Amino acid sequence: MAKEIAAEAFTESPFKVIGKEWMLVAAEADGKANAMTVSWGGMGVLWGKNVAFIFIRPTRYTKEFIDRADKLTLSVFTEEHRKMMRYFGTVSGRDEDKLAKSGLTVRHENGYTTFAEARVTMECRKLYAQALQSDCFLDKSCDEKWYDDDYHTMYVVGIEKIRVEG
Repeated sequence: MAKEIAAEAFTESPFKVIGKEWMLVAAEADGKANAMTVSWGGMGVLWGKNVAFIFIRPTRYTKEFIDRADKLTLSVFTEEHRKMMRYFGTVSGRDEDKLAKSGLTVRHENGYTTFAEARVTMECRKLYAQALQSDCFLDKSCDEKWYDDDYHTMYVVGIEKIRVEG
């Protein structure tokens, strides 16, 4: 059974949760929902709020949902869901209904898309979005390695609620 915890009580490493385990970002717009895997981001405190930040390329279908929604969820799963996470990171929701095909138990609660199988669910509200820009890179090797004019948009989201299983 999931229990709600304060953001300050979330003691897992964001380096592990985001960079190694990955997260599923989901958003709803116009009566539909979509999700994708994210593995770039972080967590901390900004503007006096507990926040997470994630990065999404402009070509991703899920970005259209995130741009139209005020809310999104960040979900963390166990290792047994690694294949599903790869699926959400490689298949576009433009091509098929990933939520239906994933086998996940999808719930829609107060404008949030959540998953019964997630071991951690963060309900978030968008605070800020900005496209990365080539001329802002101080270390040009990051630009050269990762971009060819398809710069991610950075989203800063306020963490409103964290639920953990167990």
